[in-house]
Amino acid sequence: MIRIKYTSLFLSPPFSLSLDKGFPFVGQVGVESKVIPGLDKGVQGMCVNERRKITIPPHLAYGVLGAGLVIPPDATLVFDVLLLDLWNKEDKVQIRILHKQQNCKRTVMPSDFVRYHYNGSLLVGNLFDSSNLRNSTYDTYVGQGSLIKGMDEGLLGMCVGERRSIIIPPFLAYDDKGYGTKVPPYATLIFDVLLVDVFNVKDDVKVEVQKIPQPCRRRAVVGDFIRYHYNGSFQDGTVFDSSYSRNSTYNTFIGLGYVIAGIDKALQGVCVGEWRRVTVPPHLAYGENGSGELIPGSAVLIFDLHIIDFHNPKDRVDIKVIYKPAECNLISSANDLIMYRYNCSLLDGTRLYSSDDYPEPPRVTLGQGKLIAGLDEGLQGMCVLERREITVPPHLAHGTNGASGVPSNAVLLFELELLQLQKGVPEGFLFIWLQDSPEPLFPAMDMNQDQEVPLEEFSAFIKLQVAEGRGRLHPGIDSDVILGDMFKKQDRNADGKITEDELNINVNEDNEVPKHEEL
Repeated sequence: MIRIKYTSLFLSPPFSLSLDKGFPFVGQVGVESKVIPGLDKGVQGMCVNERRKITIPPHLAYGVLGAGLVIPPDATLVFDVLLLDLWNKEDKVQIRILHKQQNCKRTVMPSDFVRYHYNGSLLVGNLFDSSNLRNSTYDTYVGQGSLIKGMDEGLLGMCVGERRSIIIPPFLAYDDKGYGTKVPPYATLIFDVLLVDVFNVKDDVKVEVQKIPQPCRRRAVVGDFIRYHYNGSFQDGTVFDSSYSRNSTYNTFIGLGYVIAGIDKALQGVCVGEWRRVTVPPHLAYGENGSGELIPGSAVLIFDLHIIDFHNPKDRVDIKVIYKPAECNLISSANDLIMYRYNCSLLDGTRLYSSDDYPEPPRVTLGQGKLIAGLDEGLQGMCVLERREITVPPHLAHGTNGASGVPSNAVLLFELELLQLQKGVPEGFLFIWLQDSPEPLFPAMDMNQDQEVPLEEFSAFIKLQVAEGRGRLHPGIDSDVILGDMFKKQDRNADGKITEDELNINVNEDNEVPKHEEL
């Protein structure tokens, strides 16, 4: 079958002009041809867009009879022919692959939803439509009658990123009706197609674990708070968003609807330090509407995730003992003065700070609010030379605000070693008895029995109690300073000596509540 424009004449003037009829001539060439033999023979071998001048003698035209009043008998006819189109009833959709990704994990199948760009043209090269001119993909289902039959067939088997040239004969396109003013009847169509996206409404989230640290001590569950980095891209590789570009993790709760459903699902079961590639179909992402100018409607999204850390708001400090001495006579507790070494890092291994950065290890009194709560807790119950690894959730560390060099909501990992331990006294005390105090106390304190105790005698008595293990001074403060302060509290008339009457328990003159007295 051919579709031609022609001008025909016998000498002059033209007796027929196909353009005068409003549409080109369409007819079959060969066995069942309904055109005059000379024209039938003259168009054979023509190419689309080829123009021929065909001279036909009378015996291959209308012969001695002519044709009505238009063509006289024995007329030699001259046809000026332009071939616009040709096809055969046996033709099928022709597919030529122009480019195809090497790693093609999925191809288009019937009932899939696809997004593609296309340029549509006639065989003569005239462009009749283009999605690129609208800067928007054509989105539709395949194999459900939403497309012309030839396009339904031509899209099958395509991969995302693949480019095809699809030639569709008229009877698999718009046939004798054409389409509007751009596609004439009986037109063969050529589509240059780039497949941007494909999914099926039955698709679920697809998770590819790319790297997982060993051992994985814990996996994320619904209700956990997670920090992760991500790159978000479309199936054609175009990146639409990245946490790395903001130099900040994305922080959210898992399974509570704060992120798209597909990511909510994909984050469950991850380990700290794990890398995952997650493919999210539109019905589990932003659906038909997309999201602003960033994400088009019905877009499949691919997220490359790196899990930095996660925790649960109910988490406590996790303590792992690395080394413990065989002999452990004393363990640290609140109010003890300790010296310790530490390294602090994020769960992904990022080093934050270390005691090795300073001239000497730090000293601190436990339970006095001098440390973040989780570290204070993790340092208690330790033996000297014991080493621990503790994991501190953010609500027991620096919380949502973070600190200098510490991101907000960060889980911290501490490597600890207890170097020294001095047992302490309860908060507010300077001295405590570890055994029953002497009874009566004043005669024991008045070592020369002169009925008065000056500072020197008082200091000697208290130091003796400490040396013999019957009492304990507040650690971390010079003992002479402590003893001087204790002495002043007992020397009520400030005459430089303590008498037996002054040693008796004071009673607050305002409310008669006994004052706190170490002795």
